Amino acid sequence: MATVIHEDDRMIAVDKPAGQLVIPGRPSRLGVASGNAPGRAQSGTGVPGGDEPVNAELERTLGRKVFVVHRIDREASGLVVFAKDPETHRELSLLFERRMVKKTYLAAVLGWLDRDGAISHPIREFGSGRMGTGRGGRKALTRYRVMERLRRSSLLAIEPETGRRHQIRVHLYSRGHPILGDPLYGDPRPVGGVARLMLHAAGLAIPRPDGSVTALKCPPPPDFTAVVESLRVKAPG
Repeated sequence: MATVIHEDDRMIAVDKPAGQLVIPGRPSRLGVASGNAPGRAQSGTGVPGGDEPVNAELERTLGRKVFVVHRIDREASGLVVFAKDPETHRELSLLFERRMVKKTYLAAVLGWLDRDGAISHPIREFGSGRMGTGRGGRKALTRYRVMERLRRSSLLAIEPETGRRHQIRVHLYSRGHPILGDPLYGDPRPVGGVARLMLHAAGLAIPRPDGSVTALKCPPPPDFTAVVESLRVKAPG
């Protein structure tokens, strides 16, 4: 179940567990819900494929309609924001569309990166819901910062400036550093044999009409931190 991180009279932000859909998925050409790994639910999450999506869970517990503002991948965990009324939904959706919301993710990827950087390859759909980089794609920009070198992997802080489908996953895969646990991008899959996708939406900074900023933070869950800890190289002695 999703955990409420912030609530006011206009919006509600939750911490979504890995494996739970934000809204009901659309059938894809493979006959599975859009956002799922083909043919199966995300393993190791305790959230079976048919479980209640976050929007339905919130509407049931709050006893009112909520409006989805943005989404994160089913396999990812972390912050998702919903509006409580149509006007707020329009305002928040425009902020995300105009790239005025600062988004921060954590990701553990295969291999070592030498320095901070940015990836700007255009992204397009190649079929069956799978995305990739290539000509004719939509502009996309992902900035990343190396936080820690792990065993045969790296922990990154990521700030996507655009919001293309699977953007972070596709961009890192295109650089030869797929996200650990990814069931769709990388080989063999899941990448590194990790049970969950190591991608977590950790922060949002949302401008408000009065000029202030609503800063939301969401620490990674135990199943994320346990993988990171297992990959840390212990100092001798």
